Amino acid sequence: MTAAPLATAPAPSSPVRGLFHRLARDSGYVLFSLPLALVGFVLAVAGISLSAGLLVTTLGLPVLAGVLYAARGLADLERLRLPGVLGRPRVRPAYVTPPRGARFWRRVFTPMRDPQSWLDLLHAFLRLVVTLPTFVVLVVWWALALTGSLYGAYDWAIPRGPGDQDLSQLLGMGDGADARIALNTAIGLFALFTLPLVARACARIQGGLAYSLLAGVAEMRQRIVTLEEQKRAAASAEASALRRLERDIHDGPQQRLVRLAMDLGRARHQLAADPEAARRTLDEAVAQTRETLDELRALSRGIAPPILVDRGLPSALAALAARALVPTELLVDDDLGTAAGRLDPGLESAAYFVVAEALTNVAKHSRADACRVEVARKVGRLEITVTDDGIGGAHLAKGHGLSGIADRVRAAGGTLEVASPNGGPTRVHAELPR
Repeated sequence: MTAAPLATAPAPSSPVRGLFHRLARDSGYVLFSLPLALVGFVLAVAGISLSAGLLVTTLGLPVLAGVLYAARGLADLERLRLPGVLGRPRVRPAYVTPPRGARFWRRVFTPMRDPQSWLDLLHAFLRLVVTLPTFVVLVVWWALALTGSLYGAYDWAIPRGPGDQDLSQLLGMGDGADARIALNTAIGLFALFTLPLVARACARIQGGLAYSLLAGVAEMRQRIVTLEEQKRAAASAEASALRRLERDIHDGPQQRLVRLAMDLGRARHQLAADPEAARRTLDEAVAQTRETLDELRALSRGIAPPILVDRGLPSALAALAARALVPTELLVDDDLGTAAGRLDPGLESAAYFVVAEALTNVAKHSRADACRVEVARKVGRLEITVTDDGIGGAHLAKGHGLSGIADRVRAAGGTLEVASPNGGPTRVHAELPR
């Protein structure tokens, strides 16, 4: 069954409106950064000085801990502002926290053992060094853009003495209102047209410093944790697949091959004494051989189905839906099967495995009368949704069929969501990055 047409994306807003929106956001970020930077700098300098002065009385340590917590609060406020400027998701570090029931001094020393707390304090120190010049540049550019582009409206109101010289005279453009208005208006229009670029540059400079100190290390740690989880999930998925393959071979083809060897041995002994019995035994051996080949082909389809390699994901999923024990409706993008729309082989294999395992679980456990599989290509990801009208109760605990799907999805860097209340319906939704 071919795919139903997917919903089209909403029409983008006009470029002019987007430009003004970006200019307002960048300008607001830069302008409001100065008071926050002043507060952070004063807090850091005063707090460190006070804690150093009181260190001999041991009161300096609680003061230092309070300064670190205050710097953390300012850092959290800055992290809330960063996504709008840098276009990146918010990343908050996992701060070291004291254990439940910890004593006072344990709580005091906890933020001092956290490297991110010191990075927050360092940002409070260095932020003013970057914020002040970018603030001045942006304010001057805004002033040039507004006063210059509107200069012709108020030139008459500017008082001038007998010996005053205008910039147009100094540049040799002549004396008079026309030359003066032309020069100042040109400067203003240049500042006005370059204002979005200047505001963007100032915001990126401030945001870059903040992101590197407040979220860069946390993002790196989060990435390392994610890679470790993907590695463990890949190892678990591979081990599960190997155990399943070993069990299927042991229970199927291996038993038939043992039976085949016994039949051939019996036929060899029967050839001289009873040729007719030997012929019947050989016929049984031929039937066993065909059945063994069929089982081996079925196992090979589970590992790497030829139709997936040759004809692409839509055809392979159509074959799965046709063999499913529960009537299955399939909706998949047609372009996924074209040469230009083919996905990475690893991604196609992961998507095929997700659908195959989900349909197997539907057949074994759901008691469903109907099933629906949707595969849609979205921006940067592939979405797979399998729903059924069964009894529900599915979950991702180890030992259940969905755990293998979860491991395979995590190994591919994706996410898996399962909604299966008691009584149904069940919805399995996977997103794989591409």
